[in-house]
Amino acid sequence: MYYRIRDLREDKDLTQAQLSKLLGIHQTTYSDYELGNLNIPIPIISKLANLFETSVDYLVNLTDEKTPYPRAGKEGRKGGLP
Repeated sequence: MYYRIRDLREDKDLTQAQLSKLLGIHQTTYSDYELGNLNIPIPIISKLANLFETSVDYLVNLTDEKTPYPRAGKEGRKGGLP
């Protein structure tokens, strides 16, 4: 996963400092995410997926498809399993 966030950041021509500011975290924390020294919290993974317009599955290596899934409507966010 760590190489993917680095590659996506570089594709957007962002520095670690710029991206960490967008995420609201310290640059050293973000650097540790890219190096694999820290686990990335789910809210940060979600923000990264939104910023890079991709899916969380792509970020965590569950798919090679960069295209994000359609977003759930209000109904889809409330529920659990039927």
